[in-house]
Amino acid sequence: MSAAFDPSSYSEQLTAKAQRLRELLAPFAAPEPQVFDSPQAHYRLRAEFRLWREEGQRHYAMFAPGEKHKAILIDDFPIASQHINELMPRLKAAWQGNEDLSNRLFQVEFLTTLAGDAMVTLCYHRPLDEAWEVAAQTLASELNVSVIGRSKGKRLVIGRDYAVEKLEVAGRTFSYRQPEGAFTQPNGTVNQKMLGWAYEAMGERSDDLLELYCGNGNFTLPLATRVRKVLATEISKTSVNAALSNLDENCVDNVCLVRLSAEELTQALNEVRPFRRLQGIDLKQYDFGTVFVDPPRAGMDPDTCELTRRFERILYISCNPDTLAANIAQLHDTHRIERCAVFDQFPYTHHMESGVLLVRR
Repeated sequence: MSAAFDPSSYSEQLTAKAQRLRELLAPFAAPEPQVFDSPQAHYRLRAEFRLWREEGQRHYAMFAPGEKHKAILIDDFPIASQHINELMPRLKAAWQGNEDLSNRLFQVEFLTTLAGDAMVTLCYHRPLDEAWEVAAQTLASELNVSVIGRSKGKRLVIGRDYAVEKLEVAGRTFSYRQPEGAFTQPNGTVNQKMLGWAYEAMGERSDDLLELYCGNGNFTLPLATRVRKVLATEISKTSVNAALSNLDENCVDNVCLVRLSAEELTQALNEVRPFRRLQGIDLKQYDFGTVFVDPPRAGMDPDTCELTRRFERILYISCNPDTLAANIAQLHDTHRIERCAVFDQFPYTHHMESGVLLVRR
């Protein structure tokens, strides 16, 4: 379900989202949410297009839900960043003029950043050879981007396999590697607002932070400056490697990052079983005052939700307000909502990001 791109209706849509969060959190006596808006156009830093062949040429295409054989051909994409819109026609001209680039090309992915970096992934139904690599190197130089070539079982990298983002939080600029194929927040402007809200909600602390689902360290970097120590967990190897690089590049040295799922960490803290990945880490040495969670759309599973109950403060960023409300219902007898916010990551859709700070009663 989504609304058409219509900047004239943006304010009305954002008001409706804020009202939806109010209604979902009303049973828990939540305070009035802070509302963080999005740019009304050119806000999305990544985009993915299938290619559709018509009149002997490949065109950018998207498909309505359930319409796999009826393509919507696209020349520009107003919700995507200006950088993506600038790259789209130049890339199209390049593949139209070069058989090595166009042969069996079926999908294109763009990743850009507020810092001006860009990466283009080209996906093929054929093996990639030396001729493709030569053409891709020329393309990367002409467009000033990194180029990733993907075919079955193979990935070729021209330049870097990550884009560099820089985000400012409370006057400090943090640098992030955003790996190809890994999750990153799509709306950089709103992401920066989310980081600022979380930083403020955390406050200056003298105890420790437990972070679940830390990804590439998006929230870890600024939140680590607010606490004594951080124990962060993430299950994706790609995200863990990016997070370790990001911690090093930003000289953040009070974070211990462990490749565990939230469920596994719950077992470790409950001493259900030991994990080799925790070897050398004494969980009892941490004085956790806050747990930070940014779970997938399904929210926290019941056991992880119960784990968070033992913490004085729960800072929760959610991409699904319904599962957020369900998790709060499980915690409501021990924790109250002190702050809440709406972050409009996805204008012109029903999706929204939200945040709450829960404090023990």
